[in-house]
Amino acid sequence: MLLAPWQGQAIAQTASASDAARTSVAAEIRSSVGGKLRDFYAPRGYWPLWVEKGKVGPQADALIALIESADADGLKPRDYDPRELRSLRQEAEASGDPKLLARADLAFSKAFAALVSDMRKPSRKMKVRYLDPEVEPKDEEPREILRAAAVTPSFADYVKNVGWMSPFYVKLRDARVGFAKRWAKRRDGLPQTAVPAGAKLRPGMKSGAASLRLRLGLESGAAYDKALVARVKAFQGDHGLKPDGVAGAATIAALNRGDDYYDRLIALNLERTRLLPGPYVRHVVVDAASARLWYFSKGAQDGTMKVVVGAKESQTPMMAGMVRYATLNPYWNVPSDLVERKLAPKMLNGASLTRLHYEALSDWSANAQKLDPATIDWRAVADGRTELRVRQLPGGDNAMGKVKFMFPNDLGIYLHDTPSRDLLAKPARQFSNGCVRLEDAQRLGRWFFGKPLKAGSDKPEQHEPLPQPVPVYLTYLTAVPSGDGVQFLPDVYGRDGI
Repeated sequence: MLLAPWQGQAIAQTASASDAARTSVAAEIRSSVGGKLRDFYAPRGYWPLWVEKGKVGPQADALIALIESADADGLKPRDYDPRELRSLRQEAEASGDPKLLARADLAFSKAFAALVSDMRKPSRKMKVRYLDPEVEPKDEEPREILRAAAVTPSFADYVKNVGWMSPFYVKLRDARVGFAKRWAKRRDGLPQTAVPAGAKLRPGMKSGAASLRLRLGLESGAAYDKALVARVKAFQGDHGLKPDGVAGAATIAALNRGDDYYDRLIALNLERTRLLPGPYVRHVVVDAASARLWYFSKGAQDGTMKVVVGAKESQTPMMAGMVRYATLNPYWNVPSDLVERKLAPKMLNGASLTRLHYEALSDWSANAQKLDPATIDWRAVADGRTELRVRQLPGGDNAMGKVKFMFPNDLGIYLHDTPSRDLLAKPARQFSNGCVRLEDAQRLGRWFFGKPLKAGSDKPEQHEPLPQPVPVYLTYLTAVPSGDGVQFLPDVYGRDGI
């Protein structure tokens, strides 16, 4: 659409006036900013971050709302003084005084940097192993926090969506707020009385449901009526149970744990998610509790897939490192306990190591020599008196599949392909020796490398460095957001201690 000359002139004059106003605010910021905030404002010519067209932008509303709900983060809203921020904003906008607008801009930046820094700090010690300095938690300076916010496509959305935190954290945080409103004992005095275990409580019962009604805050009575069915379904849905309205053993056990138990469990898992990066960092997350993997970049989730993780006896650890290369046509170095328990008995029963596509080696060095299977004392190996290095040769039956993605560590943990697809179909997928078996290694490879990943020949152990190393985080989340509620997963590894 063409503009009349006077319309174009008016737009230009408005833009010019807006720039002049912000220039005046920048001059006031220059004359008053000090300390660590100067490190952020000086390189940008003291240009305001929060002030636009003589007003404090909508990102300020988002920040104040976030501060006022900081209880969900285990923080105290008063530490960031939302009332003072609101007052500064109103005074500055009412007067239009560049000095007051500059003061408001600095105050919001200071509060924002403090909130982001505190939100990222775990309030308790988490047992996570960090393999590389790139993934170790660090205290960020205000200039780094503010610069990251300033370059986002929408600063207001970044604040509103808590874009500096992991999506797992943000969703679980929101779920915690809703969960507390519905189920915390302070809600209308919701009783924490026990429901007798072993009771068979079903919809339509005329008596026997008195304790269940009391526990769920309904009027006294004994009938399992429609109101109780609805309340039981609501409780089940919010606690990751099948919402069938029947108070079976699992539902009664969940009720009898009490609401404080679940809030502590959500808080524990918030601490775990607090250690994960925000979606603007290109990274991979593996959750051993749900046996799933996600990958993120440019502020969004790019994909997810099922994985198989460590069994209870061989747990996948909580750790973080940098995926630096892929190995195509990999060997599988068979764990010593499997050589002892599974492979050696087969050899004693007359199996052929060569036909099984394995080879034995003299030691664990890079220059190890192949051993003649006939010279090996397999009885000593089976009895645990001799430790033997055995590896499976590349091929269609290799436990590593066609590729493994390496983040070097002395525990031998990595992400890898798998020819065994049956375990991926199971709802619980804790079966491995600690490594992470991928549902779709080729898809993840395309994401890592930006192209299909294919070996150039049949040569074993072809190493392909990533164009840019990618952080991978192995975590353990037993409370995750689900719909409007929270899904509580089995603590297979016994790490919660709640």
